[in-house]
Amino acid sequence: MHDLLVAENIHKNFAEHTALNGVSISVPNGSIFGLLGPNGAGKTTLIRIINQITMPDSGQVFLDGEPLKPEHIKDIGYLPEERGLYKSMKVGEQALYLAQLKGMSKREAKDRLKYWFDKFDISDWWGKKIQELSKGMAQKIQFVVTVMHRPKLLIFDEPFSGFDPINANLIKDEILQLRDEGATVIFSTHRMESVEELCDHIALIHQSNKILDGKLIDIKREFRSNTYEVGLITDNKSGVTHNLREKFKLSDATFKTINDELTLNVQINESDRAGDLISHLNSLGELTHFIEVIPSANDIFIQTVQNN
Repeated sequence: MHDLLVAENIHKNFAEHTALNGVSISVPNGSIFGLLGPNGAGKTTLIRIINQITMPDSGQVFLDGEPLKPEHIKDIGYLPEERGLYKSMKVGEQALYLAQLKGMSKREAKDRLKYWFDKFDISDWWGKKIQELSKGMAQKIQFVVTVMHRPKLLIFDEPFSGFDPINANLIKDEILQLRDEGATVIFSTHRMESVEELCDHIALIHQSNKILDGKLIDIKREFRSNTYEVGLITDNKSGVTHNLREKFKLSDATFKTINDELTLNVQINESDRAGDLISHLNSLGELTHFIEVIPSANDIFIQTVQNN
């Protein structure tokens, strides 16, 4: 799998502020790439450089093996966090105008818009003005005009902002389908549960520097701590806890149970095996719950940022 987008050693300063300090990312073709970081980290600056809204002070961006050029704008669809629809224009008129800016003919644009408006069941919005729509309704229109020209690269900056759970799930499914149809997606969000559901690769930017990068599954393996959630039915909770504390590192559990079990997080040593822990737990009581604590994207985000 080749990389559709490569940003090499990108530097960008605004007066005395360093927005990006030698940031490099490689976005594999046909993947969903999570671009993460706290507010002010530099994510939006990098996205603006990819969209040629601003230029880097140094470094270079390549799209599909070519240095980024103005004509590549037709190959990119960008949904910004701050939405940019003209509030006094009618929905259909505006969508056609934006489609033609992306190089589509009027006939082609009408056909593609009919497909999306029918799919989202919003055909009766065609003659409405944006200012007549709710925030979530306007978000759907913005999503449609972002994807309708079938670009190679889609960039979504907080795409679920303003959506209720049902419509957020609808957009999530559409993003996955677009990926499956061959689109490559850069996805920037603060919703870590969306990162878990969508992203194949992630990069984390903090204070203008990239501090983490790679496949999400590989990063999870790197951050695993050999910790297990344990639920145990026993008449001697204090005795069992003391027994386990002599052999393992214990911490309070946060998972919920419906019985009156002893609940703990148990961290085993690198030399120990999960099967041995299970056998030991069964000797102490009735084991009802045993799950490895896989580090979440949220855990990784917080730990990495705090450590840096």
